[in-house]
Amino acid sequence: MKILLLEDDLILNEILEEHLSNQNHKIITSFSYDEAIKHLYSQTFDLLLLDVNVPNKNGFELLKELRKNSIKTPAIFITSLNMVEDMQKGFDSGCDDYIKKPFELKELDLRINNIKRLFNIDINKEIQLNKKIVLDIEKQQIIKDDIWQNLTKKEFEILLYLYNNRAKTISIDEIINNVYSYEDSINDSTIRTYIKNLRKLLGDEMILNIRGAGYRLNI
Repeated sequence: MKILLLEDDLILNEILEEHLSNQNHKIITSFSYDEAIKHLYSQTFDLLLLDVNVPNKNGFELLKELRKNSIKTPAIFITSLNMVEDMQKGFDSGCDDYIKKPFELKELDLRINNIKRLFNIDINKEIQLNKKIVLDIEKQQIIKDDIWQNLTKKEFEILLYLYNNRAKTISIDEIINNVYSYEDSINDSTIRTYIKNLRKLLGDEMILNIRGAGYRLNI
């Protein structure tokens, strides 16, 4: 997805840009209403992530202007304004979702994925891992040498997380924090078992074990 990010907090802007880039999104960042407007009238986007309290005019006003000019790009407000009245202003201005600061990056991912589903944006049903292996997103299976092999739900989620973050080494703690909910009872041994099973299916060379650091998908 191509995403416009409007966030005037430098640190949060950088965190979100890095995280979303690692999820294979193309991110155009802006820090003010004026910056955002220039981008919005010169190129197209799949999604807008808009803070409300930014320099010049606020995010509510920006989105109202876009909607008046028939720009229907899905929008999510990310803001510290958390009163019901603020949420009402957000939805009245034309947003599709509203996320309150502070939030976990996983929550943002869930909301973005919901927007993708609702608007049928950039939904890849298959991911080509290499010349011989395909990951079927819809069926949660892999196709290796034209043979279909089922994955368990957690094997699929872990493999997809490794793929989405293939540019870096992923620790066991990161897998636990991003694949499992707080209610789940999970330990390092369980993750190692899932990785072992995935390596049997994919081949040992596909998931590298970086000693003392974690795992990296080798594609």
